[in-house]
Amino acid sequence: MPELTARNVGPSGIEIAYECFGDPGSPPVLLIMGAGAQMINWPEEFCQALVDRGLHVIRFDTRDAGRSTHFPDAPVPDFAAALAGDLSTASYTLSDLAADAVGLLDALGVTGAHLVGSSMGGMIAQMIAIEYPERVRSLTSMMSTTGERGVGEADFSLFAELGAPPQDREAFVEWQVRALRLAASPGFAFDAVAAGERAGRVFDRGYDALGIQRQGLAVVATGDRTERLRSLRVPALVVHGADDLVCDVSGGRATAAAVPGADLLILEGMGHSLPRELWPELTGRIGEFIHHAETVTA
Repeated sequence: MPELTARNVGPSGIEIAYECFGDPGSPPVLLIMGAGAQMINWPEEFCQALVDRGLHVIRFDTRDAGRSTHFPDAPVPDFAAALAGDLSTASYTLSDLAADAVGLLDALGVTGAHLVGSSMGGMIAQMIAIEYPERVRSLTSMMSTTGERGVGEADFSLFAELGAPPQDREAFVEWQVRALRLAASPGFAFDAVAAGERAGRVFDRGYDALGIQRQGLAVVATGDRTERLRSLRVPALVVHGADDLVCDVSGGRATAAAVPGADLLILEGMGHSLPRELWPELTGRIGEFIHHAETVTA
């Protein structure tokens, strides 16, 4: 299916770019990517593998990413102030991002979906499950955390020498490949060619450095979700890489501990990425989990 745009989505009335794969009559799966990432960061082959497991897949650009609505006139995020308690430069929170996603489901006529969120996308999925439980058939939280300080933290020292993303396309592609290599899965091969090709597409579709910061500040402004996660009554799967340097594996463990009855899958050698070698295992486990959830929720 070609890329489409839903207009006047959710309470904010924004535009969201999205794509669908597979039979609309199959169980719907909403894929939610992380901060600064676009829907194309869910590889098409990964989406097709889920389709081959009998699922209808929807992927989309969150606000401030790709071809969805951006907010260039918003305040410049001040993380130091936010961490000290001053949230005046936060343009929105994870609740707003959750409302966007539910608004997209409304636009597509989907009353309930299985959520699969990666990194910040896992946080958005968690917030949808917290605030819109009637719309959630199951929750899969990948490479994510609860918002509690001290768990799921990044090793920022590894990224200190990257610097700001360049404005030139060629330099940006080289910069993003270096960044992705640092975050990659040490137990599996890093495909620099595929990473470079996707980085070029990310640049062309609308890379927004301040948009990433606005998304990141939304995470800070939302705070710790642990107690609210304890209230969930939804089938849940938590997936995390044992070697994740962007979101420490403690974040996955904390998420699984907070959500009642959650299954926890920790994969050795996996970092903050979706290595091709793991696609069969990941899509197989997710597909099996979702079909089991279908029988439970039915």
